[in-house]
Amino acid sequence: MAAFHSRASIRASRRCGIIRNMRTELEIRRQDQVKHGRRLEYFTILYNCLEGLISISAGIIAGSVSLIGFGIDSVIEVTSGAALLWRLNHDRNPQRREWAERATLRVVGACFLALSIYVLYESGSMLLRREAPDQSVPGIVLAAVSVIVMPYLAKAKRKVAATIDSAAMRADSRQTDFCAYLSAILLGGLSLNALFGWWWADPVAALVMVPIIVNEGINSFRGKGCSDDCGCH
Repeated sequence: MAAFHSRASIRASRRCGIIRNMRTELEIRRQDQVKHGRRLEYFTILYNCLEGLISISAGIIAGSVSLIGFGIDSVIEVTSGAALLWRLNHDRNPQRREWAERATLRVVGACFLALSIYVLYESGSMLLRREAPDQSVPGIVLAAVSVIVMPYLAKAKRKVAATIDSAAMRADSRQTDFCAYLSAILLGGLSLNALFGWWWADPVAALVMVPIIVNEGINSFRGKGCSDDCGCH
């Protein structure tokens, strides 16, 4: 009887050891993805600082509302990246992690709504004044580069988000997708103005951004991450 209990104890101990090893492996894998997520956010911050500086400067010189709006979106991306870094630094603490995610989503949402108000006002004013922006080659080049870079960055963020099950990271990847959409819209508007002199293409391109910005802003401000059916996978 004692031998039976001894064997049962050994088997139970082995099972506990296997479970502990599995948990350790999962935690190591999670922390590796968290580190990768931090690297992605550092890249996001550096890239968007440069993008914002070039875009706002070129927009002021050319009198382009969509370029300036694109630059402000870069500032929002920097804010989001910094918030995500803060959130990832709290990943080991589940309670702090959830609080950080909710706070991050609301901050980003508020920034989106502020951006939508700015773009709507400035674009509407430009159309009413029939004010034509100057051609901006730096703006066209910047938009073309971002159209290429942003989708790859968004995909990498989604992979990390899926691994660590982070709603905030998914929302941040959605914001990066949104940056790619803005880049494409901006590229189209600036190119039409440069090639055909369609001055109205720039403010109209900026206005096209507004419904997308508002939708993302409301969802983020309410603390809603990118859901499973939002097309972010």
